[in-house]
Amino acid sequence: MKHYPKPKTFDANLIVIGGGSAGLVSAYIAAAVQAKVILIEKHKMGGDCLNTGCVPSKALIRAAKYVHQINQAKKYGMKNASVEFDFADIMARVHQVIASIEPHDSVERYTGLGVEVVQGAAKLTSPYSVVVDGKTLTAKNIIIAAGAEPFVPPIKGIETITPLTSDNLWDIKVLPEKLVVLGGGPIGCELAQSFNRLGSDVTQVEMLPRLMIREDEEVSEFVQTRFENEGVRVLCNHKAIEFKHTDGRKSLLCEHNGETIEIEFDEVLVAVGRAARLEGFGLKELDIPISKRRTIEVNEFMQAGYPSLYACGDIAGPYQFTHTASHQAWFASVNALFGKFRKFKVDYSVIPWATFTDPEVARVGVNKQEAGEQGIAYDITRYPLDDLDRAIAEGEDQGYIEVLTKPGKDQILGVTIIGSQAGDMISEFVFAMRHKLGMNKILSTIHIYPTRMEAVKFAAGNWKKANTKAWQLKWLKRFHKWQRS
Repeated sequence: MKHYPKPKTFDANLIVIGGGSAGLVSAYIAAAVQAKVILIEKHKMGGDCLNTGCVPSKALIRAAKYVHQINQAKKYGMKNASVEFDFADIMARVHQVIASIEPHDSVERYTGLGVEVVQGAAKLTSPYSVVVDGKTLTAKNIIIAAGAEPFVPPIKGIETITPLTSDNLWDIKVLPEKLVVLGGGPIGCELAQSFNRLGSDVTQVEMLPRLMIREDEEVSEFVQTRFENEGVRVLCNHKAIEFKHTDGRKSLLCEHNGETIEIEFDEVLVAVGRAARLEGFGLKELDIPISKRRTIEVNEFMQAGYPSLYACGDIAGPYQFTHTASHQAWFASVNALFGKFRKFKVDYSVIPWATFTDPEVARVGVNKQEAGEQGIAYDITRYPLDDLDRAIAEGEDQGYIEVLTKPGKDQILGVTIIGSQAGDMISEFVFAMRHKLGMNKILSTIHIYPTRMEAVKFAAGNWKKANTKAWQLKWLKRFHKWQRS
């Protein structure tokens, strides 16, 4: 690494580059412990999550689910029901939701917390300094939290069209008649289902053998079957090779089993992943190491090459979730401010996530696929949600809870949930795993009837039944027989 002289005094204890989830939490923590902190954001406070990611997508998903429920009125005992809407109004509500949440991440709020917010593009000039609009700012430590952006693959002919991404999607006001969604990961799946429910003719194209490749195969099959039943055309094992745009007609050519498949579209949404923002703010000039995943390489303390430089959130990986960005931000900020006395190693032992399709898919820990790859032995316990009273009453009884436990023990290794509100239901398992509580503790906890959370207890009950020894039941039978004599 290059050597840079350390300033004798600093403008701040901490400079944070980026006002997204990781940067906001870093700045918040620093201000809360009375440190002098400067937060630099070149675009919009709140970052991708607020402006182009989690918030707008969930608002759109909710609108699409409402339309779907109306169209399923007979399922709920209605003779008929219908809904009229203008897609532009739905998108207007999406922006209203963003505006309602915006104050949580605003300049005014963070200024009120004691953070100095600087609008502009930051460029690192040393491990202690950045330049913003020609002005140099110094700090004892710097956190890089510049986030990520949609990756647009260099497919032949893509320059002839204007692809939609999770960045510019929220600007459209006309519902695409024919929409191709390129990508079968969480973002692609959420948006493919939503646009289909709103009336687009959706074709989802995935290069890999199945959707949601990180999940177990049966989860992928469950989601794909649901999509196809709702009208989404799902094309797995299809590799996009060329876009064509001639005489106003747009199409995508895909390779499948040695044949070329042509798919017409009005709009194409590219959702094949996100790439860390590595350009434009001095990483190369400082020789900051970049990992094979094309993220800033950090150590177990979130340090990035130099002792005074830290990175967290999407730009550091390995996860691209808002909640992991916040998690990393705690370690980055605390180590930056107090590392002279004690450093904390980042903890990735219990990381949950959810895909907000309908039904939702949520997971924590290992699934069967990962356990097999890692040689981890496990027992399986499953509870089907079509047995749950609340789910039956609401007509949302599709899916299941699957728990992997250590053989012969109640230690939880991983959980997968498919079902309505799975992203909420997983939380009890996350808490249990984080604090090393097993299935017996869950079983002994009172759960309100009738709620979806009862399913968690019933899953623990199924585990208990499966792990009760035959000799124990035999002894109990003899005991009760003796009691009757």
